[in-house]
Amino acid sequence: MSKSNTSTPEFTGLRARLWPIHAHELKKFIPLGIIMFCLLFNYTVLRDTKDSLVVNSAGAGAITFLKLYCVTPAAILFVILYAKLTNIMTRENVFYAVVTPFVVFFGAFGFLIYPNLHMLHPAQETIQALHAAYPALSGFIDLYAYWAFSLFYVLSEIWGSAMIALMFWQFANHVVRMRESKRFYGLFAVIGNAALVVSGPTVMYCSEHIKHMVPEGTDPWQVTLYLLMSSVVLMGLIAMYMYRWMHKEVLTDKLYFDPAEVVVKKKKEKPGLAESFKIIMHSPELGLIAILIMAYGVTINLVEVQWKNQLGLFCAGDKGLFNYYMGILSTATGIFTILFGLTVGSNILRKVSWAKAAMITPLVILLAGGFFFCLILAEGLMEPLLQMFNTHAIAAAMFIGLGIVVVSKAIKYILFDPTKEMAYIPLDDELKTKGKAAVDVIGGRAGKAGGAFVQNMLLIAFATKDVVSIAPIAFVVFAVVAVAWLYAVRALSVKVKAAAQKQKLGEV
Repeated sequence: MSKSNTSTPEFTGLRARLWPIHAHELKKFIPLGIIMFCLLFNYTVLRDTKDSLVVNSAGAGAITFLKLYCVTPAAILFVILYAKLTNIMTRENVFYAVVTPFVVFFGAFGFLIYPNLHMLHPAQETIQALHAAYPALSGFIDLYAYWAFSLFYVLSEIWGSAMIALMFWQFANHVVRMRESKRFYGLFAVIGNAALVVSGPTVMYCSEHIKHMVPEGTDPWQVTLYLLMSSVVLMGLIAMYMYRWMHKEVLTDKLYFDPAEVVVKKKKEKPGLAESFKIIMHSPELGLIAILIMAYGVTINLVEVQWKNQLGLFCAGDKGLFNYYMGILSTATGIFTILFGLTVGSNILRKVSWAKAAMITPLVILLAGGFFFCLILAEGLMEPLLQMFNTHAIAAAMFIGLGIVVVSKAIKYILFDPTKEMAYIPLDDELKTKGKAAVDVIGGRAGKAGGAFVQNMLLIAFATKDVVSIAPIAFVVFAVVAVAWLYAVRALSVKVKAAAQKQKLGEV
C-alpha cells in the first residue's frame, strides 16, 4: 500500500506543470510570493530610474565610474554591516533593519532631496571650473556634481543585488521544506518575471503618459518621481508587513514550519579573495566557469553603456522619456523571458548537449552586440540609407540596441544561468561547495567591474565623457572577450564530459 502511495504523483496534467501547490500550502506560498514580487518590483523601478537620473545629467560614461569606484566599495561595506547585524539581531529584525533605511531614503529622495537639488548640488560655475582645471578627472567631478543622483544609483544597485539574494532567498531557504522547494521555487521564477511585466508598464505610465495630466507650470519629472518613489515605499511596506504576518501566522504553525526540522550546520566561511584565487587556479573546471561569468559581465556591460548613451542622445535630456524606454526594456525582458523559457528554452536544455546549449549565449551576444557596435561606428555612413526609411542613426541604434539588450538578458536567464549551474554537477563535493563560493567571489566581482574598468580607463586616458569616442576600442575588447568566452565553453565541455564519465565510473 505504501509503495502505491509513494509512486502516485501529487499532481497530474497541466496542474503539475503550471500550479503544483496544495490548497493548504497557499497560506505559506502566497505571502512568500508577495514578498518576492514587492522586492523585484522595486528593483525594476529603481534600476530604470537610476539610469535616467545619471545618464541625463552626467552622461552614460558616469555609469562606469559609479560601478567601479562607488558601487563595489559600498557593496563590500553592506556585506560587512549585514554580517554584524546577523550577529546581534534576530533573523526577523535583520530584515526590518536592512529594508527600512532603503525605503526611507527613496521616499526622502522623491519628496525632499530632488525638490531641493538647487540647494544641495554644487553650483555649475564650481563644476565648470573643476572640469577646466582637471579634464582627466571629469568622471569623478561629475559624481560630485550630481552626488544625490550618485547616491541614489549606489543604493539602487545594492537593493538589486542584496534584497533578493540575501533578504528573500535566505528567508525562503530557511522556511521552505525540501519537498516544497521542488514545487515552490519554479513558480518563484515566474513571479520574478511577472514583477518585471507589472513594474515596466508602471514606469512607462508614470514617466511619459502622466505628462498629459500634469498642470501647466509643473515639472512632469518631479511628479514622476513622486509617483515612482511612492510606489517603492508602498511595496517596501507591504513586503515588511507580509514578512511580519508570516512570523505571526505561518511560522508559528508546525504544519508550515517546524524549527526542529531545520538542520543547523556549522557555518562555513566563504573563502576570501586570496583563497578564492588559489582554489580556482587549482581546478581547470572552476577557472573556466569563472571565465564564463566574467565574460558575460564584461560583454553585456560594454553593450549596455553604449546603448544607454544612444538612448540618452535619442531622448535629448528628457528624463521622463528616458525612463519610459527603460520601462519598455523591463516589460519586454519579462515577457520575452517567460515566453521563451516556457517554449524554446526548456526544450533546448532537454534536447541538445550541454556544449551546444552553453554556446548559444555567447554566440547571440557576440553577433548581436557586434552588429550594434558596427551600427554605432558606421552612423555617418548609415545616415543617408536610414533617411530613406524616415529615421536617423541614433533612433536606429537606440531601438536595435533595446532589442539586443532584451534578448541578451532573456537568454542569460534561460540558458546561461542553468548551463553554468549544470557545469558544477559532475564535480566533487569540495568543488561544488567551496569551489562554487570561490567562483562567486572572483567571477561575480570581476564580471561586474571588468567592463566598467575597461571603459573607465579609456575615458580617463582620452580625457573625455563621450562613450562613443571610445567605442572602437571597446568593440575590440568586446569581440576578444566574447571569442574567449566561446573557447572557454568548448574547453569546459570537454572537462565536464570527462568529470561526468569519471563520476559514472566511480558509481559503477
